[in-house]
Amino acid sequence: MPTSSSATIPHLIAASFHALSDPLRISVLELLGKRELCVCDLCEALGVSQSKLSFHLKTLKEAALVNSRQEGRWIYYSLNLPQFNILEEYLADFRHNQIILSARPCCD
Repeated sequence: MPTSSSATIPHLIAASFHALSDPLRISVLELLGKRELCVCDLCEALGVSQSKLSFHLKTLKEAALVNSRQEGRWIYYSLNLPQFNILEEYLADFRHNQIILSARPCCD
């Protein structure tokens, strides 16, 4: 996962929400929530071609939501749980805002 500088965190959060905006990518994450899987198992479970899945896995990796490791000719994917913790903390900050101040009157 990239370093967590103040410039990187907003980028990763935005990339994560973009990655979460596709139903197929959500399905991939749900499968990976159970265990690490290789590309061939993901393709079979989702009924998609490897080329289509590769595009979505690339998006998930760029958002730091999944990790990959190569073993022989196969690539195995798993969830990157620290990134989900960052997203959870980000959303929790909004949940804790019980009072949101009204805007000040604008000057003409």
